[in-house]
Amino acid sequence: MNLILQGLTAQRHIVERIADLARPREIIAIGEHAYRCMNVSYNDEVKSQIDMAAWAAQLDYAFIEHERSLADFKLLTMDMDSTLITIECIDEIADMQGLKPQVAEITEAAMRGEIEFKESLNRRVSLLKGLDAGALQRVYDERLALSPGAEKMLAGVQAAGIKTLLVSGGFTFFTERMQQRLALDYTHANQLEIVDGKLTGHVIDGIVDGAEKKATVERVCQALHISPQQAIVLGDGANDLQMMGIAGMSVAFRAKPIVRAQADIALNFVGLDGILNLFRS
Repeated sequence: MNLILQGLTAQRHIVERIADLARPREIIAIGEHAYRCMNVSYNDEVKSQIDMAAWAAQLDYAFIEHERSLADFKLLTMDMDSTLITIECIDEIADMQGLKPQVAEITEAAMRGEIEFKESLNRRVSLLKGLDAGALQRVYDERLALSPGAEKMLAGVQAAGIKTLLVSGGFTFFTERMQQRLALDYTHANQLEIVDGKLTGHVIDGIVDGAEKKATVERVCQALHISPQQAIVLGDGANDLQMMGIAGMSVAFRAKPIVRAQADIALNFVGLDGILNLFRS
C-alpha cells in the first residue's frame, strides 16, 4: 500500500511527520506539493490517525495499492454542480428571481441527504415558474466556472484513453455546453420545460436522481463493455452516493460529510487534478 499526501501547499517536514504514522519505506515527491509514501502500514487505527493529522495540516491523503494506475480504469463519471463546476446552477438561476436563499436552503438539505432528491428538485424548479429562459445563458456566461484543476484532470484522463460521463441532477442547458466545451463523451441531466421563452416550473422526461445516476453509469458501462469496477466516480452530494457505491473508485470532492464518510477517497483541499497524483505514471 502507498500513501499519497498532497495539498495546495505541502512542506516536506510536515509530510514526513504525518507519513511517519504509517512507517513508509521511502517518500518520493511526485509534484510541487504532492508526495508518494511507499510501502506503508495500513489498518483502521493508522487510517484514523492519518485522517486527523492530514486534516489538521490541510492535506489530502489516500491509501492506494502500489500498482494501481489510470490504465485500470475505462470511464470517469462526474457530477456537475459543485463538482466539475463551482456553482449550483439552480441556485444561481433562482437568484435571477430574487429567490436564491430559499432555493439554496432546499439544495443544501438535499445534498446532505435530509430531503429526497425528487421532492427537492420539484420544489426548487416550481419556484422558477415565469422566469425568462434567457436567465440560463446569463448564469452560464456570468457565473459558471470550472472547479480548480478540472481541465488538467480531464486532459490527463482523456490522454489515457478514458471515456468521460457527466451525469447531473442539474440541467441539460449546462451539461450540453460542458460537453461541447470539454469534449466529454456522454452527458445526462434534467430538462427544464420552456414555453414561450419562459420557464414553466416543471422538468420534463423524468428526474435524474440518485437511482437514475447509478442507472446511467451502468448503461454507459454496458455500452462500453466494461464493469462499473472500471469506473472512477466523482461527487459531492447525497444523490451521488448510489453511483459512487458501484464504482471501482469513488472520490468525494469538497463534499458533504455523509459523502466523505462513504467515499474511497476525499479531496477536500486540492483541485480535481489531485486525482492524477493517486496513480503511478
